[in-house]
Amino acid sequence: MPEKINNQRRTILLGTAAISAGILPAVASAAEPLKVGLIVPMSGPFASTGRQIEAAVKLYMQQNGASVAGRQIEVILKDDGGVAPDVTKRLAQELVARDKVQVLAGFGLTPLAFAAAPVATQAKVPMIVMAAATSVIPQRSPFIVRTGFTLAQVTAPMAQWAAKNKIKSVVTFVSDYGPGLDAEKVFVKGFTEGGGKVIDSLRVPLRNPDYAPFLARVKDAKPDALFVFVPSGEGAAVLKQFTERGLAAAGIRLICTGDVLDDDLMDSIGPAAIGVVSSHHYSAAHPSAENKAYVEAFGKANKGMRPNFHSVGAYDGMHLLYQALKQTNGDSSGEKLLAAMKGMAWTSVRGPVSIDAASRDIVQTVYIRKVEARGGSFYNVEFDQVDKVRDPGV
Repeated sequence: MPEKINNQRRTILLGTAAISAGILPAVASAAEPLKVGLIVPMSGPFASTGRQIEAAVKLYMQQNGASVAGRQIEVILKDDGGVAPDVTKRLAQELVARDKVQVLAGFGLTPLAFAAAPVATQAKVPMIVMAAATSVIPQRSPFIVRTGFTLAQVTAPMAQWAAKNKIKSVVTFVSDYGPGLDAEKVFVKGFTEGGGKVIDSLRVPLRNPDYAPFLARVKDAKPDALFVFVPSGEGAAVLKQFTERGLAAAGIRLICTGDVLDDDLMDSIGPAAIGVVSSHHYSAAHPSAENKAYVEAFGKANKGMRPNFHSVGAYDGMHLLYQALKQTNGDSSGEKLLAAMKGMAWTSVRGPVSIDAASRDIVQTVYIRKVEARGGSFYNVEFDQVDKVRDPGV
């Protein structure tokens, strides 16, 4: 399997229309290309994450050109399968040592980001974490910058909202790995401080097709609500079994982080999601002009596919890289790129964002949303928000 993954190397060739015979000499005499090693799961259980990230990277480069500050941008895509940290580490090492990449990017899940972090540190290569969401990730390397989100960051507003909205008792239900443990800890703290009671805290295996035994315990506990975090791709199974096992019929509400209600999978989740309240930093239904244009362009470039939050982490990751390279006038040394990235602020398709100069983590708006049916599809419609949310730390 590792050999197969190792052979799955693709270079994203963009902007080729511009590289015509008439300008080839200019390209040849320009500075060396800046190579970006993009490591994401393109196969396996979390392939939707990789598909969204790859599509967003391509779209950003199509819209903004394949060169910046005199440097041609070459993205080398690697599929790590999403479940084997040793594979991710090996791919990162190969990208740095053999392919001479000056930036690493992607990283679908926390264990994979952890695996690559020492490689970034040793090589002094900026590592843009576009998806993985455990709070401590930037602490694993001084070269890590995050453009996605943290679970703690999007969970805290949900805990506060639940405590203020007549939810008195909750069972927490999270995937048993870094982000899930962050979500559990932050939700319990925020909800109990707001006067709520956590009856039980359940942890389920990261890749678990049968949630029924856990949901049976929830039904017996009879909480006002079940708070859920599972990673992108698992939400459909949870919602399906939640409904089939009669928890909704028993009057138990489901509240969650936005990973559960991934835009990419909303139509496969279907009517079971209607009315579910979640907290997250991005929805395809976000009403800004920037996002409407993004959703339209993303769908047009990807056969109608709806962008999700991982796509936005990637789209903004490319924006961060382009703007940093402009600031350094094309100098791709790791320290200079990193210094340019710290403190950068811009208007994203998700709303205003910035990179905290001290933590190298993203600061952003977190929205409270409710699922509604619109035009035969299902969307997370925002109805409240908390501005300038930082990772609260765990």
